[in-house]
Amino acid sequence: MTEIKASMAGSVWKIVAQQGDSVAAGEDIAILESMKMEIPIPAEDGGTVKELKVAEGDFVNEGDVIAIIE
Repeated sequence: MTEIKASMAGSVWKIVAQQGDSVAAGEDIAILESMKMEIPIPAEDGGTVKELKVAEGDFVNEGDVIAIIE
């Protein structure tokens, strides 16, 4: 099980992968927006998205868990 964490503080602009989706290593899970920049959050390992911990519009801090991949 892998926790995908926010690399910086910002708002969740878009959720790319949904719960139950299969993702490959490096595939985007979500896109954050910070200081008018879009920051993709990729999966570190391949697997299935078990749980999304955020929704579009949520604010996250650096290190907050975005999703869990199994």
